[in-house]
Amino acid sequence: MKIRRVLGLVTGMISAMMLSTNVYAATNELTGLEIGDELAMQRPVAIMVDNEKKALAHYGTAEADIVYEMMNSTANGRVTRLMCLYKDWANLQQTGSIRSTRTTNVVLTGEYNAVLIHDGGPFYIKSYLKQPYATHLSGGFTRVKNGKPTEFTEYVFGQELAGRFAKSGISTSYAMAPERATHFLFTPADTDLAGDAVVNIVDLSGIFVHNKSKLLFNPGSRTYDYYEYDAQHFDAEDAQPLTFKNVILQNTSFKQLDKNGYLTYNVVGSGSGYYLTNGKAVPINWSKGSETGITHYYDAAGNEIAVNRGKTYIGLVPSDTWDKLIFG
Repeated sequence: MKIRRVLGLVTGMISAMMLSTNVYAATNELTGLEIGDELAMQRPVAIMVDNEKKALAHYGTAEADIVYEMMNSTANGRVTRLMCLYKDWANLQQTGSIRSTRTTNVVLTGEYNAVLIHDGGPFYIKSYLKQPYATHLSGGFTRVKNGKPTEFTEYVFGQELAGRFAKSGISTSYAMAPERATHFLFTPADTDLAGDAVVNIVDLSGIFVHNKSKLLFNPGSRTYDYYEYDAQHFDAEDAQPLTFKNVILQNTSFKQLDKNGYLTYNVVGSGSGYYLTNGKAVPINWSKGSETGITHYYDAAGNEIAVNRGKTYIGLVPSDTWDKLIFG
């Protein structure tokens, strides 16, 4: 399946054209929801959030537009780490705690033209961070005394990010032309999936065995609430549940890099998966043609799917444990 990719530096003409289109100028490209025109060309940030139990409770995760969950290592029960993407990041209060990044996260931020926010990482990330698409800020963020070991005390604030961008010279506007106006294709109105595949429980506990991730459908909000460590996830900042209109599960192989469990997911390529919304699921196929190309999702007929407007959870499920995915 061939996918045409159009990438390049944003010129003044391209910026003007994008800002003149009503769809782009008033729409958060991550969620499909309306935003102010002043945010239309603001590039997102992707913040690495520690997901070890000692790091809980999380701050600011409920405000994320897209949350990726993936194993951080094949060691330690395949403990996961979250990568949270925010379009309107300048208004963030305490967010995190922040930890190191991995090679896969550098590649994934490339498709959003996002700025990766992290604190270091294994030496494997060095060659990835040298790529033209890779923009990042590492370490030196706010330390909050919370009675925990030092590695669980680093957080970031929106205004702090603004200051760091200004000091480093990193542009807060898009440095590359987005492939299209919105990251996903979005439905015009809230839409139920066809078919009878009702899914109230997405059980990832046999896959991410350390934190035992689950997503439970909430019929009141018509979203999937996130659970881990046998409890529902609530934001420490405002007690909001971490909940998602869309759930995307990608069956993704990986390459282990060393005996310590460091790895790279093979996110450039293709594979199978599921899309869930409003309590139902459909099988999908995914395809990502390059490190900067968008990951596209297709139905069984080969048509790119349109997702409902709202927040999205994307779980990278290792192919060697895909058969442990349980729907209930």
